[in-house]
Amino acid sequence: MQIEIRGVERLSFRERQVVALKEMGHSNQAIARRLGVSPATVATLYNRAKSKGYQVVLVLSGDPLNLFPGGADDVSDEPAPPEDEGAE
Repeated sequence: MQIEIRGVERLSFRERQVVALKEMGHSNQAIARRLGVSPATVATLYNRAKSKGYQVVLVLSGDPLNLFPGGADDVSDEPAPPEDEGAE
């Protein structure tokens, strides 16, 4: 799994750091300790980044959630056969 931040070019370096750490689930306090700033500064940077607009996208390779028993690559362009609605 890979995290991609779209619109990152609009963010400052510090905003990028805060966004990356927030999206990985870190608290404002933990981020503040790591970056050597106050939790209030972290909140300000995060809110500023949100106002500039960015998107976080998860890129999944294969089928890590095991959603497709035949495998994620076992998909064709042929329509699926109709399901038997009367079957139990």
